[in-house]
Amino acid sequence: MSGTAGAPPTVWTIAPGRPFVDDLAAELLRRHGDDLLSLSRVTVLLPTRRACRSLREAFLRAAVDRPLTPPRMEPIGDIDAEALGVTVQDLPGLADRLDLPDAVSGARRQLLLAKLILARGDLGLTVEQALWLAADLARLIDEVHTHRLDFDRLKDLVPDALARHWQDTLQFLEIVTAFWPAVLAEEGMIDPAARRNLVLEAQSEAWQQRPPVHPVVAAGSTGSIPATADLLAVVARLPRGEVVLPGLDRDIDEESWAALDDPHPQFGLKRLIEKIGVARGAVRDWPGRPADPSVPDRSVLLREAMRPAATTDAWRRPAPIADGPTGGGLPDAAALNGLSRVDAPTAREEAATIALVMRHALETPGRTVALVTPDRGLARRVAAAMERWAIQVDDSAGRALADTPVGSYLRQTAMAAAERFAPVALLSLLKHPLASGGEPTPAFRADVRALERAALRGPRPAPGFAGIGDALRQATADRFDRPRDRERLVRLTTRLQDLASPFVERLAGPPSPLPDLLRDHIAFAEALAADNERTGAERLWRRDDGEAAAELINDLATAAQDFPMVDGGAYPGLLDALMAGRMVRPSYGDHPRAMIWGPLEARLQCPDLVVLGGLNEGTWPATPPADPWLSRPMRADFGLPPPERRIGLSAHDFAQAFSGPAVVLTRAQRVEGAPTVPSRWLLRLDAVLAGAGLTLAGPSHWLGWAAALDAPEAVNPVPPPAPSPPVAARPRRLSVTEIGTWMVDPYAIYARHVLGLAPLEPLDADPGAAERGSAIHGALARFVAATAQYAGDLPKDAEDRLLALGREAFAELSASPSTIALWWPRFERLAAWIVEAERTYRDTALPLVQEVPGRMVIDVAGRPFTLTARADRIDRLADGGLSIVDYKTGQVPADAVVALGYAPQLPLEAMIAAAGGFAGVDAAPVGGLAHWRLTGGTPPGEVRRTGAGGAAALDALVYDAAVGLHRLIARFDDPATPYRSHPRADVGPRFSDYDHLARVAEWSAGAGEAGW
Repeated sequence: MSGTAGAPPTVWTIAPGRPFVDDLAAELLRRHGDDLLSLSRVTVLLPTRRACRSLREAFLRAAVDRPLTPPRMEPIGDIDAEALGVTVQDLPGLADRLDLPDAVSGARRQLLLAKLILARGDLGLTVEQALWLAADLARLIDEVHTHRLDFDRLKDLVPDALARHWQDTLQFLEIVTAFWPAVLAEEGMIDPAARRNLVLEAQSEAWQQRPPVHPVVAAGSTGSIPATADLLAVVARLPRGEVVLPGLDRDIDEESWAALDDPHPQFGLKRLIEKIGVARGAVRDWPGRPADPSVPDRSVLLREAMRPAATTDAWRRPAPIADGPTGGGLPDAAALNGLSRVDAPTAREEAATIALVMRHALETPGRTVALVTPDRGLARRVAAAMERWAIQVDDSAGRALADTPVGSYLRQTAMAAAERFAPVALLSLLKHPLASGGEPTPAFRADVRALERAALRGPRPAPGFAGIGDALRQATADRFDRPRDRERLVRLTTRLQDLASPFVERLAGPPSPLPDLLRDHIAFAEALAADNERTGAERLWRRDDGEAAAELINDLATAAQDFPMVDGGAYPGLLDALMAGRMVRPSYGDHPRAMIWGPLEARLQCPDLVVLGGLNEGTWPATPPADPWLSRPMRADFGLPPPERRIGLSAHDFAQAFSGPAVVLTRAQRVEGAPTVPSRWLLRLDAVLAGAGLTLAGPSHWLGWAAALDAPEAVNPVPPPAPSPPVAARPRRLSVTEIGTWMVDPYAIYARHVLGLAPLEPLDADPGAAERGSAIHGALARFVAATAQYAGDLPKDAEDRLLALGREAFAELSASPSTIALWWPRFERLAAWIVEAERTYRDTALPLVQEVPGRMVIDVAGRPFTLTARADRIDRLADGGLSIVDYKTGQVPADAVVALGYAPQLPLEAMIAAAGGFAGVDAAPVGGLAHWRLTGGTPPGEVRRTGAGGAAALDALVYDAAVGLHRLIARFDDPATPYRSHPRADVGPRFSDYDHLARVAEWSAGAGEAGW
């Protein structure tokens, strides 16, 4: 029987900065180019499917116009048993090794593990929490299998020496040590990582027993998976086998080589060649194309910057350029050719700069450019920034399914139905690009906007579409643009209710099987997604994200047959947990010369310009995640690699990309407002360059150019608005409270009454100050009316009566339990104060009317002006005069403000009352004006009298208010008088709904205000 044990290994390397896949393709074509069939018999093993695609494209570039039958290319981590180069008949001894059960799917495994977690019963976990824990357990299972460990070793981790919570963790892990193997056996399946190991081991043994007669080339792998490293060792010793390593540094000094540790970029390759059994010096350069002399050699710079911590003292005792046995090499200025660095102030500016760099590179015909970053947020920002030039660039690392259009749509349909179509959740769904409701999308979108204004703004309507329909029927006419809109929107809600009813009833009913929930959910999602031309299925499942979502739904429908019943309220969270970790990768790139790659995708690529983005500590390299199951000592005792191993792999990817012909290093000094720390690799580069008397600085123009893209050509200060509409368009009817607004912010009157603009109420609004005030006002009005026959001798149960009326009034706020919880204790304190205040007050006045409307027509230069009011309370004084009380649950205007006429409500109400303008109140002099401040705090209430100082002072206050009103009306009857915004800064309104429309923030700050 043939074997490979004694054959010397054949190991090559392709230096960093070389176009790995192009060199690989060029040499294979040179060897086999004369015989097309010969090349097709070559097997090339590569790290990923993306690498296979890249090599295929490299063959097409290298072949030019020659006919080509490419070699067989397989991703080494995804080799299946059927892909082995031998058969069971050839090697009967491998029959049991090749007869492997199927790997359990990710969805099925997560559900089975969650089922085991829920079965414990002592954790009190929800289904959603169990699914998240199951995902973490699945990652632990894969890691343990990847490193060929046995879960039985967990019990040997000396639990008595660990903290109690770690002991509890080990007990919890019995799920995978004691129960999971039995579950897998019952399923007749195997964990994916364990199956991959068995396949790779079988491949290794098969090739050892009977080496293939055709060439096998394993290229680009660092052997980070032990089973992969074993296979590479076998391939290296095959008679026609070769291993091509990415970027092995053969010139690093022996002291550093011996001191390599996990975070070093060469550590993984060192372990691999030791596994293969080849000396570093015996590894040869792959005989690819001739080196390009224009490409700078950064090997010395990179080697020094990446020195192991144990030998960084060599930075202070440098040797000549050729490395000595212990000394470092001094990089020269040539190593910096084509290398630049940009430290942007923020992440937004970093993305804008990268986009500009990439756009500039594309100006050169044929030039390729790639952003390489592990920061997916930065990748999305750059892709969005490139769209300003109509350049579509896909992130090849993919997007989370939950963040794609289809994923977010499925999440929003579930959330909206679970929340019984509350306003925010409903509008998030109906305004989604995929929602059309069976109509043309523009028409549906217009109906949704009309529905929002008519029924969804303000306090939340009753649950479901039925509640929204009732809100539409009860809405005032001013909420609709056209009279027919009410009926059309009611029909829309009825149609939507019909679409959603099966799913809503399923969620609201008793716990259901997960497949049934999925079926009703997808039926609703498809029905809502349909438009007038295509079905919902045609719109949902046709793109990459739709295919990924459909695959997940199909997997779940099959995998969840025996999953415990799911409560409808838990379904949205369950869906989020099942979507987590599902990535959607583009099936092809949008632009042929601009790419965005993750570090793994970029490992074997070599574009003309590389932008290494997001070079901040914690991003690149990423902070090793905390292990939720095992502490560092436990991981070490168990045999798992330290978290720093991932940093070493990340460092290798950085080193590969850093050695390209033209490289731009970028980072943001602040991310989300927080300062950042440069990546350790940038700090090491700075240290090495400083020792060599060099600096790495980027061209200063990039940041400036990126900022200039969005900078206006000129900044022209905008004056405050001063519209002067025709007199005929100006309002001739205002309330007493609007007169105060007219004084301090005329623009608000213009916007409301001339332009007809009313502020939108917030969505799903909690009852605010106005609603609380209305409840208190209503309770007081009913209490005063019910006790009007009493003077100061109120009944003993007066406080109980007021509290009962308060309960009735606050019941109208039942949709906001938080408001009731906050304000009811205040009202209880307030009730006691009101009863005592009423006893004192009624010694001089008796209740007359409450919540009474009033009006008065004022003639100014022959043109009538109507003044309206609604008095909280008017009482009869002992001398026959009137007392007007205004309840305030907020701020009470100061006496000086009232005297100056900027808060004229009470004086103007006194003017109307004196003229007999209030319904049911005969004309009489007003002898008292007061604000009752009702807060329920400490003190609960306060009486503030206005116009104190006797009848003469009160008459003067009312007279001044009347004269001021006449002058104000006359002033604005002049067509030249503008409606200014905030004409006096010292008495401006505390809040205005129209400040944004008036652009107050733009013209009121600094010198801009002084100029006007």
